[in-house]
Amino acid sequence: FEIETRKGKVTVSDDEKPGQVDATKIPSLRAAFEKDGTVTAGNASAISDGAAALVMMRASEAEKRGLTPVARILAHSTHAQEPDWFTTAPVEAIRKVLDKAGWSAKDVDLYEINEAFAVVALAAMREHKLPAEKVNIHGGAIALGHPIGASGARIVVTLLNALKNTGGKKGIASLCIGGGEATAMAFELL
Repeated sequence: FEIETRKGKVTVSDDEKPGQVDATKIPSLRAAFEKDGTVTAGNASAISDGAAALVMMRASEAEKRGLTPVARILAHSTHAQEPDWFTTAPVEAIRKVLDKAGWSAKDVDLYEINEAFAVVALAAMREHKLPAEKVNIHGGAIALGHPIGASGARIVVTLLNALKNTGGKKGIASLCIGGGEATAMAFELL
C-alpha cells in the first residue's frame, strides 16, 4: 500500500519483521537476561512501528449519533504480582475476566494475548488449557511487532477483526503491562 508523506509517496510492500528471520540461526541465539536463560531475540517481540484506533462510547451515545457498534466490553480485570513473574500475570487477569464475564475458557472463540515474550501466551495456554488455534491466530506480537504505546489498541483491533473474519463472537484480549501487572478484557461482537 502507499503512504503519502511530506517527501512524496512511500510504497510498503513487505512487512518489516516476518520475512527477516533466518530460522537456522534461532538455536544459536544467546540468552537475553541470564547466561543459561531461554529468552532470546528469536522468542521475543521486536519493538516496531504501529498504530491502531478505537472509538469507545456507551450504546446510548452510539444510538444517538447513528453509529453501529462493532462490539461491547463485557468485563475488565487487572492483576498484579511480583515483578519477576510479569510474564505469567496475564494468566490471572484472564482467570478474573472469565469469572466476571461468567464464561469458561472454552466459551471463548479467540484470545489475543500480547507476547513481549513467547512465554506470556504459552503460560496462558497451559494454565487455561487453550488450544493453539484460538490464540493469536495472526501471529501475536512476535510476528506482528510490539508497538510501544499502541499495544493495547493493537491487540483489541486484531482480536475484533479476527472474530469478525472467523465468524466468532466472544474474545478476550490480555497483556502484561510491566512491573508484574496485567490486564484483560472480554469482548462480544454485536
